[in-house]
Amino acid sequence: MLIAGMGNVFSGDDGVGPYTVRLLESHYDFAEGVELADLGTPGLDLASDLAAFDVVILFDSVNDGRPAGSVTPYRKEEVLRNGVDLMRMDTHSLALPESLFIAGLAGQVPEDLLLIGITGERFDAGPGLSESVRNAINQAILIALAELDRLRVPYAEKVSPAPPQIWWESPSQ
Repeated sequence: MLIAGMGNVFSGDDGVGPYTVRLLESHYDFAEGVELADLGTPGLDLASDLAAFDVVILFDSVNDGRPAGSVTPYRKEEVLRNGVDLMRMDTHSLALPESLFIAGLAGQVPEDLLLIGITGERFDAGPGLSESVRNAINQAILIALAELDRLRVPYAEKVSPAPPQIWWESPSQ
């Protein structure tokens, strides 16, 4: 199983995927076989990342016409059906639907995929999330944990969580 964030941490709210995965990593322990990853801004190489897993949960910013900070889960079928219309046009918006299609041609598409989309507010150059997106992260995490419960994948909240490694927001920059 893969739990991953996609996005450019230097483009405002587009960095919500990597940010969310790092929060999960610092606050939860997951069952063996669960891999957490920051995929950055993948291109079609995402197909090989997805093909390696039966189950994938992704966090990413979206431009789905909802108010900024809205959190919406999208199943694999919706991503394939809506494709580009679902996601904002950026360096990786085409990567997910096209990568699923390519992985499907090779017979290696994940059986179960959930994209947890967080509607962005600003995508200007520079690190940092808008308040509306930052406030939506807990809801996105709860959706991911509910998906793990549905799939009967064990996880546990850490007793003493370490601070998340959000290096792009460090004061030394």
